[in-house]
Amino acid sequence: MMEEARFTRLDTAFARFLSQRSRLDGQAKQRFEQVLMRLSYEQNQGHNCIAIEQEEQALLLASGLADGVGGLPLVVEQGRLYLQRYWDYEQHLAEQLKAMMDGPPIRQLDNLDGLLDRYFSKTSEARDWQREAAEVAVKQPFSIITGGPGTGKTTTVVKILAVLQELAVQPLLVALAAPTGKAAMRLQESIGQRKADLPCPEDIKKHIPETVTTLHRLLGARPPSPYFRHHAGQPLIYDLVVVDEASMVDLALMAKLVDALKPNARLILLGDKDQLASVESGAVLADLVAALPDQALELQTTHRFGGVIKALADAVNQQQTEVVWRVLRQGDAACGLLEEDLIAYAALRHSGYLRLLQKGAGFTEIFAEFSRFQVLCANRQGKNSVADLNHGVEQKLVGQRLIQLSGLWYVGRPVMVTQNNAALHLYNGDIGICLPDQEQQGKLMVFFQRPDGSVKKYLPARVPHCETVFAMTIHKSQGSEFDEVLIVLPEVMNPVLTKELLYTAITRTKRRVKLVSGVDVLAQTIAQKVARVTGLVEKFQMEN
Repeated sequence: MMEEARFTRLDTAFARFLSQRSRLDGQAKQRFEQVLMRLSYEQNQGHNCIAIEQEEQALLLASGLADGVGGLPLVVEQGRLYLQRYWDYEQHLAEQLKAMMDGPPIRQLDNLDGLLDRYFSKTSEARDWQREAAEVAVKQPFSIITGGPGTGKTTTVVKILAVLQELAVQPLLVALAAPTGKAAMRLQESIGQRKADLPCPEDIKKHIPETVTTLHRLLGARPPSPYFRHHAGQPLIYDLVVVDEASMVDLALMAKLVDALKPNARLILLGDKDQLASVESGAVLADLVAALPDQALELQTTHRFGGVIKALADAVNQQQTEVVWRVLRQGDAACGLLEEDLIAYAALRHSGYLRLLQKGAGFTEIFAEFSRFQVLCANRQGKNSVADLNHGVEQKLVGQRLIQLSGLWYVGRPVMVTQNNAALHLYNGDIGICLPDQEQQGKLMVFFQRPDGSVKKYLPARVPHCETVFAMTIHKSQGSEFDEVLIVLPEVMNPVLTKELLYTAITRTKRRVKLVSGVDVLAQTIAQKVARVTGLVEKFQMEN
């Protein structure tokens, strides 16, 4: 049993609130509170539910606050305990996807092979994974395309959209979405590049959208409430919704997205099942891949990078510690342990955009240069953390006279938004740079590049809560891509460090990765695997 010292005041208050409304008393009430504190704690660690023993199950059912059908605050199901809301999310998501897959069959596709031959040229590979994924997606209303970085998920989905438009009696209305602004920007850029090369008529291309939105914007977020404008009663208008970086989508958001699809709409999820699970509850993409093998196909051939970076990522993913060390120590310029001073190296790699700024370059050029390199940390606080590195790099750049601190806001300050503001179209994870605005006599403004490539600027006082971002957490880097990453692990092991975290960090780079870590911490990180407790896979195996 977890020690009570691990529980937060919120865990304790939640457990006490419910126990006071239970039928229990004495020691039974105390045991009930312990179970609820554990449920609250694990919920905050990203689990949908907790495993319970037979004795605990009897205690919960005797409390008068739990049942097995979702009619009370707590739900007991097959040795698992849920808060009713998360049980309902799982239940509803499984039911909706089952209904989607059991819907009317796709009409006869006599010319599908010919279309696929045109879009997918013959390869030297034993199997054409991209073509197979396209065939899965075209033939089924719900499909999942997974694969590591550079395996061609976006290339494949653009071709799928073209094939579906050619097959459609009427042009399909398509929505492209991603969990964050950064991921949306990357997908939009990628779609635009690949669309021009499609072997199809221009009237087909014009029905393939290039604009990508965030999921919250697609569904019509209504902050600060958790509700959206679009739901089952007011569904989205789209015939097909494509979601990139689906590993970042938590259980609640995925359930609300599927709920908002109109009848007979299609859904395609893209993502890397081996990446970190969502920050909030669940491991939805990995669960759906496990539960629905006929709807999922994993692309196997990487086109972005090979060699040592791929070898490193694969070794981490397969928890091969000795191979990881061998790759890091072989002296390849693209991959290795950092031998230079940490702060000095990070400051040097960040100095490029500041030198462009001093030369009078425009925001677009400055932002592109800043986005080539990033320091990725496991933790927000402590030694080798985001806070530690941000402060150290900032002070180093001050010493080199590349920035001049003049309060919180200064010329060249890079920031990451940490709070959504739909009215300003700024969302958690958006990155901007504080620069003098030449159109306003050098007044400081914060410039952001939007997913469509346009530039927006805001007075610093109007920007939602944000933080300096010479370094960011690995979690925040999901959906991003850099030419080079510097991965910094803490000196002491902690629960955040997992092989999924390290794999995600490594796969943010296109060309070079440097790592700062001790031998023991790295070995323990590779050995530790995320194992979220959910019941989603089992729900697909249960009868309706």
